[in-house]
Amino acid sequence: MPEVTITIGGRNFEVACQEGEEHYLHSAAKMLDTEASVLSNQIGRLPEARMLLMAGLMLADKTAGLEDKLRDAEDRFAAVQAELRDLQQRPAPRPERVEVPVVPTAVTDQLAEIAARAEALADEVDSKLSV
Repeated sequence: MPEVTITIGGRNFEVACQEGEEHYLHSAAKMLDTEASVLSNQIGRLPEARMLLMAGLMLADKTAGLEDKLRDAEDRFAAVQAELRDLQQRPAPRPERVEVPVVPTAVTDQLAEIAARAEALADEVDSKLSV
């Protein structure tokens, strides 16, 4: 079992850990040291046990806040997933019917008659001009 030396609040500690977990131990010690440094800067030198207790409580407070945020995010994610499932399970909307107005037959007949008259007049004018 490897022995690792960590520094917290300017004090060295020998700690044993499982093989391969040294990196995690150093990361955790760094977080605890950061909180201990804040305490040392604000309060000054504290007894070792008190410093470790206060630094641990500060980390626990941060962790509790992150857990609350994580729970909120998980709740929002679950709500979005439920909404997505609901939308996916709904039947597809019925196609919208679009009606295009049709020109009544009487109007098309009248337009055809007007066109025929216009052509007849054009032919008559054409024939008078050619004479």
